[in-house]
Amino acid sequence: MPYIHSILAVLAAYLVGSLSFAVLVSRVMGLQDPRTFGSKNPGATNVLRSGSKPAAIVTLLLDALKGLIPVLLVRRYGAPFGMEEGAMAMVGLAAFLGHLWPVFFHFKGGKGVATFIGVVFGINLWLGLATALTWLIIAFFFRYSSLASLVSAVFAPLYYLLGHGVAWYSDTAVAIALAAMAVLLGWRHQENIARLLKGTESRLGSKKA
Repeated sequence: MPYIHSILAVLAAYLVGSLSFAVLVSRVMGLQDPRTFGSKNPGATNVLRSGSKPAAIVTLLLDALKGLIPVLLVRRYGAPFGMEEGAMAMVGLAAFLGHLWPVFFHFKGGKGVATFIGVVFGINLWLGLATALTWLIIAFFFRYSSLASLVSAVFAPLYYLLGHGVAWYSDTAVAIALAAMAVLLGWRHQENIARLLKGTESRLGSKKA
């Protein structure tokens, strides 16, 4: 069965992605459940609204790592098991979907921004840096995490396509996976987009109500 290793890798990536670190870190640090205040989204930005920057940073890093590590493992060690670029793309998408719909938390997850960034870094360092820099620039000037996330998600596939011409990347499946994640990020940010248009979106660093 030539695809068994890929199937197992995709399943493992989904299970890793299903670990909702916003909830777990908040429990360990004695903070309020992030699903009960602010945007009620179990992500680093909402954890920051609890007033604990360390908890938000830890959540951000762990959410990114659960996207980075599965992709990096397939990228570096998958070839002998028949796992090439296509399998890497599927593993990254699976980790991302796990964050959005975590099996361990009743399929109610976050919006996937940090996990998306982790996946992008796993695919290619330069692609990750370009995407993260885009997020930081938009967040710095506009102070909206949601806007920064949406813009960086849109640009990631574009950076991929631009880089393809100079041999950064080599597989269509990766571009499709990045585009799919960008679409899902936009879909999960529908309420944020509405608030941005109304001017009522919460800015970075704002406290919970």
